[in-house]
Amino acid sequence: MKFGTVPLSGAEGAVLAHSLVADRRIPKGTVLTRAHLEMLAAAGFDTVTVASLEDGDIDENRAAARLADAVLKGVKGVRATGAGAGRVNLYADHCGVVRIDSDTVHKINAVDPMITLATVSDHHRVDADGMIATIKIITYAVAEDALESACSAAAAAVQLRKPIYKTATLIETTIGTTLSDKGRRAMAGRVERMGMALTPRVSVPHEMEALASSISQATGEVIFVLTASATSDPLDVAPQALRKAGGVVERFGMPVDPGNLLFLGRVGDRPVIGLPGCARSPALNGADWVLERVICGLDVSHDDISAMGVGGLLKEIPTRPMPREKGV
Repeated sequence: MKFGTVPLSGAEGAVLAHSLVADRRIPKGTVLTRAHLEMLAAAGFDTVTVASLEDGDIDENRAAARLADAVLKGVKGVRATGAGAGRVNLYADHCGVVRIDSDTVHKINAVDPMITLATVSDHHRVDADGMIATIKIITYAVAEDALESACSAAAAAVQLRKPIYKTATLIETTIGTTLSDKGRRAMAGRVERMGMALTPRVSVPHEMEALASSISQATGEVIFVLTASATSDPLDVAPQALRKAGGVVERFGMPVDPGNLLFLGRVGDRPVIGLPGCARSPALNGADWVLERVICGLDVSHDDISAMGVGGLLKEIPTRPMPREKGV
């Protein structure tokens, strides 16, 4: 692609590089016609700055659309907008968790600085119609061979995993006090935005036997346990109750704050998540990262949770009972 200032007589068919005003505004990116040039000449222009495509060049919109097609090949639940000004946006058709292959994205962006793909973070939760990625061709055209290299590396750069469960049971324990609705409201909001519903309310005394019985009798496809007293040890009431119910505790504790006191387990083929106390707030916490993946059928291993530490220090909230910072 050639870029520079040329006489009006040599600009027909070229792409206007800078917006100009004659008797009306001609926006940058316009492919100049004879009518445009006559209008510019009448307004006193002798030259114009343009981009001229050469053999082997692909204009910005066709290039962006081709790269979008390559990124979405075989991908379900993600759609592309039409191309405009060298940009195509990718949107989710439904809620879910986005998977990003960072190596693939890096390969695409390493081909040519003028060919770019920007995405949300891996494991980002998205609502229906949420933006997942944007493709932008920075210049008005790129070389065909560079575009082909980017397209050939684009497979599986972006995936969207949708929820696989429809119901969840929230079991709340009590210690001689009236049960607050705060935790249930917060958890209902979390599952509803993932297309799920909570089963009827279950509350039991904060005792291992009572909690074990409730876990065994839970009807939801996913089980959440929110205890009146924080789970502070792998042998505390809630983890032991899960074991008593015939389940297993796969991980206790996570390097995300708030959210340290989460545990993850299973009873039969149903996931069980022991919620930290911060789950009573709708604010983002470590439990969100785990339950969103679980709901979308993603395996959440010991190593997965261990890797959440970088970026796991979440924003302090004024109502936090034990602030991270002294004097707060």
